Amino acid sequence: MKNKKASSKFVRVKCNCGNEQNVFGCATSAVSCLVCGTPMTRSTGGRIVVLEDKAKVVRELE
Repeated sequence: MKNKKASSKFVRVKCNCGNEQNVFGCATSAVSCLVCGTPMTRSTGGRIVVLEDKAKVVRELE
């Protein structure tokens, strides 16, 4: 049996307030900043969409 590489990843997202947090790339609900409460992502039913005016992706985590 071969090991399958996971297609879902965590991403590190940085809010405009400076807070960075890890978010699951296939989250089923919107993610808000834990410090200021600003919504940083929205769910599309598949992969998340980062709200670029409020946050940015810093990197993908393995």
